[in-house]
Amino acid sequence: MQIYIDCKSETESGVPEWAIVEVQGLIQIKKDQSGPTVVGDLHFFNRNKHPVLILGHHVLNGKEMKLEQPMAVIEKNENNGKVEYAVKAIVKKKLLFKSRPKPIISNVADRI
Repeated sequence: MQIYIDCKSETESGVPEWAIVEVQGLIQIKKDQSGPTVVGDLHFFNRNKHPVLILGHHVLNGKEMKLEQPMAVIEKNENNGKVEYAVKAIVKKKLLFKSRPKPIISNVADRI
């Protein structure tokens, strides 16, 4: 499964730079509402280039990888029969999460 996210950075020409989030496996989500669906929280530590994805009660540790070939996200516009294409963003890297998720355990009650 691949999820596209906006990394809030731009190239020299002012085009936003996006990243691909690649997860090995299946993510099951409940879609109760219309509009955008929040899948989880993505945290990125610049010190050691280590992304962490939190999905519900699970943590996935990943790594940042540079794509061999950059990709362009293109938007098609049709005006009065004329077709124009605009570059929406550039994708140069992906965040790969291929290890098994680890459960988050907190506040374990002590037995008396």
